[in-house]
Amino acid sequence: MHLLPKILSILAWLIAAAWLVRLGEALLGSGCVPNLTTPEFDAHPDGNPRLVVIVPARNEGASVRSSITSLLEQDYPDLRIIAVDDRSTDATGTTLDQLAAEPSNEPAGLGQTVKLRVLHVTELPAGWLGKTYAMALAAREAIENFAPEYLLFTDADVHFSSDALRRSLVAVTRARADHFVTLPTTLAKTGGEAVMLAFLQVLSVWAVRNWRIADPAAKRDAIGVGAFNLIRTEVYQQAGGFEALRMEVLEDLTLGRMLKRAGFRQRVAIAPGLVSVHWAAGIAGIVGGMTKNFFAVFEYRLGLMLAATLATGILCLGPALLLGVRDARLPSVLGWAAAAGLYVLCGRVSRISPWYALSMPVGAVLVIYAMLRSTLVTSIRGGVVWRGTFYPLHELRRHHAERLIRVAGKTDPMNR
Repeated sequence: MHLLPKILSILAWLIAAAWLVRLGEALLGSGCVPNLTTPEFDAHPDGNPRLVVIVPARNEGASVRSSITSLLEQDYPDLRIIAVDDRSTDATGTTLDQLAAEPSNEPAGLGQTVKLRVLHVTELPAGWLGKTYAMALAAREAIENFAPEYLLFTDADVHFSSDALRRSLVAVTRARADHFVTLPTTLAKTGGEAVMLAFLQVLSVWAVRNWRIADPAAKRDAIGVGAFNLIRTEVYQQAGGFEALRMEVLEDLTLGRMLKRAGFRQRVAIAPGLVSVHWAAGIAGIVGGMTKNFFAVFEYRLGLMLAATLATGILCLGPALLLGVRDARLPSVLGWAAAAGLYVLCGRVSRISPWYALSMPVGAVLVIYAMLRSTLVTSIRGGVVWRGTFYPLHELRRHHAERLIRVAGKTDPMNR
């Protein structure tokens, strides 16, 4: 009986040490991640490179007008937008066509082209996910017609401030980056959303150290975000484009990992308020979105998912549960305080109050539930339902395995 409190005390100190070390690393590394809202990025990018923004949209009638309008209102001149209506059953396609037909989108003079072009996908070819097909189709259209230096892949529910793309291109050209992510500000419209989103952002610090993104030796620290994946066209083509990722549910993250491992220059920046997105409505909406994603994060490997779930529980529930053990009280408080420090750092981007650190145990329970639900639902269904289409699990796993074999079997064609 006397041994148990000592064991729990040791566990509490280990948890506290883990949080303190990660907070220390984040504090030291935070200066390595630029903030695009600072005056130094209020300039024009070197060479004013041509940019095409690609926006796949399926049943985004509620948000697509605002999103596309924010892109049309960018203060960067050499910009084209290709929006893809991916088999929508709502007003998405009609809204996009209306935007493309507005007088502001007509060519201003001889030899000039429209700013917004709309493509419609009515049938999905076999062996493709809807989103990857839409982006691959638009990328081919962009390269053939506009020859852009850069491609930006984003989503139809993302809103951009008028200077967001110009400032991002300034950072890209100065860093000579091949792949660049401007971290979006994730909007929380309810307290429940804030609890989950704040916790997920802190949890992500354990998965990817943003301050190590620029380090070519830190292969594990790679990033890809669906709201803002900016990539040099030449690099996109060398990597095989989305044709190489046609059955990847997490195509954004997989693209980032692939580019980092291939040795391309990857960079990330924060930009509070410049790029914003409301990910999902309420706790149920967030859990529903993660049902598709979480098992895919761990490559549909049950053991890896369960290990991650256990680690999340120990790290994030431990400080609260061990507060009741006298010998573990001090380290539990220290661990929770260190976690709160990460809430403060993440709040620089999310603008979610750091006081939500007090809700960390609630956020942990909800996210653990979402992780287990993703695993269970995907396994029982035998696949993933995304954008109205069912994709069998064995096909997703087979594609993933084949892609890894292709990468391993190549003699590094992506290395320059």
